[in-house]
Amino acid sequence: MSIENEKGSLKQESVSDYSKEVKHIDNTAANVKLANPLTGIPHDQLMDDASQFAKSHGLGHLEQEFRKGALVAQDPTAFESLSQLSEEDKNVLRRELTHRWAQPAQLYYLVILCSLSAAVQGMDESVINGANLFFPDQLGIPQTGPNASNNQWLLGLVNGAPYLCCGLIGCWLSAPMNKYLGRRGTIFISAFVSFIACIWQGLTNTWWHLFIARFILGFGIGPKSSTVPVYAAECTPPAIRGALVMMWQMWTAFGIMIGTVMSLAFYHVADTHNIHGLNWRLMLGSAGVPALIIMTQVFFCPESPRWLMGKGRYDKAYESLLRLRKSSLQAARDLYYIHVLLEAEKEIQSGRNLFLELFTVPRNRRATLASTIVMFMQQFCGVNVIAYYSSNIFSQANFSNIQALLASWGFGMLNWVFAFPAVWTIDTFGRRNLLLTTFPLMAVFLLMTGFSFYIPEDTNARIAVVALGIYLFTMAYSPGEGPVPFTYSAEAFPLYIRDVGMAWATSVLWFFNFIVAITFPRLLGAFQPQGAFGWYAGWNLIGFLLILLFLPETKALSLEELDQVFSVPTHIHAAYQLKALKYRINKYVFRMKLDPLPPLYEHEGAIGEKHYVPGGAGHA
Repeated sequence: MSIENEKGSLKQESVSDYSKEVKHIDNTAANVKLANPLTGIPHDQLMDDASQFAKSHGLGHLEQEFRKGALVAQDPTAFESLSQLSEEDKNVLRRELTHRWAQPAQLYYLVILCSLSAAVQGMDESVINGANLFFPDQLGIPQTGPNASNNQWLLGLVNGAPYLCCGLIGCWLSAPMNKYLGRRGTIFISAFVSFIACIWQGLTNTWWHLFIARFILGFGIGPKSSTVPVYAAECTPPAIRGALVMMWQMWTAFGIMIGTVMSLAFYHVADTHNIHGLNWRLMLGSAGVPALIIMTQVFFCPESPRWLMGKGRYDKAYESLLRLRKSSLQAARDLYYIHVLLEAEKEIQSGRNLFLELFTVPRNRRATLASTIVMFMQQFCGVNVIAYYSSNIFSQANFSNIQALLASWGFGMLNWVFAFPAVWTIDTFGRRNLLLTTFPLMAVFLLMTGFSFYIPEDTNARIAVVALGIYLFTMAYSPGEGPVPFTYSAEAFPLYIRDVGMAWATSVLWFFNFIVAITFPRLLGAFQPQGAFGWYAGWNLIGFLLILLFLPETKALSLEELDQVFSVPTHIHAAYQLKALKYRINKYVFRMKLDPLPPLYEHEGAIGEKHYVPGGAGHA
C-alpha cells in the first residue's frame, strides 16, 4: 500500500468508523450525575438546598456561606459572574487558581506527617539491606557452603516476612480499622506496631525468631500503606492532590536512603561481651525511632473530612476543612460538594458485598485491573531486589562490604532525588505517560546491569558498569513507577469502596513484594546476576504493554469524576490505544500528515488534552 493510501485509510477510520465506536461511551446516567450532581439545578433551588443542608446538619449559623459555596461548586470556573459573591470572595477564588501551592500551614503539616510515615516504611524496607551482610552467618543460615540453596530460601523468607503478612492479613485490616478508628487512629496503631516490631527485631537470636518479629512488622506496614495515601488524597485539593499523594513514594525513597545511612552508621559498632551482632541489631531497631515520632504527632492533624461525614459528624468535618482551606467559603463549598457526591454515590450502590463489587461492578473492575497492574509492576520491575539485596549484588561485583553499603546509599539517594521531578510532572505529564516513558528505559538499564557481570571480575570496569546500570535504572524508576502506583490506586476507586479497593491494591503490592524478596536470593544463585536481571528486564517490557492497553489516564481529575474514565469498556480502551500507537508512529516517526484521532472520552478536547477540574475548585 502506498503512503498516500495509508494516510487516506487512517483518515477515513479516524473520522468515521472509529468516532462511532467511541461516541457516548461515558454518557451513562450514573456517571453524568457523578460528573457534577449540581449541574442544571437553578440557582434559587440550589441556594435553598444548601440552606436546608446547613440547618439540618447543625451548621445553620453558616447558612450564607453554604449558599455561596453551593453556587461556586456548581461551576467552579464561573464564579466571576456570580453576583452573590463579594469582591473579597472572588479574590480568594482567583488566588486559588493562580497560586495553587498557597495552602494553609495545617495542610502542609499533615503532608509532613504523611511523608514521615512513608519514611518509616522506607526504613523498614532498607535497613535489612545492610543487616543481610551479617545476620545470616550469625543466625545459622550462611549463603555459601553445602546448604547454600536451602539457606538462600530461608534468607528470602526472613526478608520477605513483613510483606507476606501485609499481603495476606495486614492490608485487609485497613478497612475495619479505618471504619472504627478513623484515618488518624489507624495511622497511630500501625506506627505503634512498627515501633514495637523494630525493637523486637534487634532482640532475636534465631532466624525463625527474626522471621516472627518481621512478620509482626507487617501489621504495622500494611494498614499504614493503605491508609496514608487515602488520607492525603481526602484532605488535599485536586490541583495539587497528585503531587502531594505521590510524596508517599518520594518519602518512602527518602526512608530507603536513611535506612542505608543507618547501615553505614552502625557498620563498625563492635560487639560487647554479652551482645553478639550489635551492629545489625541497631540497624534493624533504628526504624522504630521515626515511628515513635508519628505516634506523638498524628492527633495534632485534622481528621479526614470525608471520614467524618461518613460518620454523620458534619460539624467536625467543617472544622477539619476550615483548617485545611484558606477561607470559610472554600470550606463550605468543599463540604457541600462532598455531601452531594456522597448522596449520588449512595444512589448507584448495588448493596452487595463490597469486596465482590471490586470484580462484579464493571467500573470497579476496571479500576481494580488498573491498580493491580501498577502495584504488581512496582514489584516486578525489579526495584526492590535492589532495595533489599543491593549490598549482596555489589559484593558479587567485587565491592568490599563497606563499599557495597556506600554504593547502596548511592542507590537510595538517587531514588529519592529523582522522585522530586514527579511532584511537577505527575499532574502535567500524567501518570500514564510517565510509565510508558520509563518502563522501556528500566528494561534497557537492567539488561546493562546484568550483562556487565560478563566483564572480568578483576577489572574496575565491572564495578563501574554494575553501579552505573543500577543507578540509571533508579533514575528511570523514581519519577515513574516509583510514585505513580500509590497515587493512582488512591484515586482510582469510587468513594464508597475506596478503603476496600486500596486494601486490595496494597495487598497485591505486598504479596508480590514477598514473592520478589523470597525468590531473589535463590534466583541470584541459580540464574547468576546475568539471568536474574534479564528476568526482570523482561517483566518491564511486559509492564509497558499492560500499561499501554489497560491503564487509563487519571491526571488532575477530581476523585469522583474519574467514574467517567473508568466507564469505558476495557476492550474499547485497549483497541483505541493500539490505534493511537499506530497513529503516533505514523505521525511522529514516519512524519505523515494525519488528521487527529477522535477523542476517547467526551470530556476530551483532543488527544492528550483533557478539560481538567481547576485547582481546588470544590471537587475535594
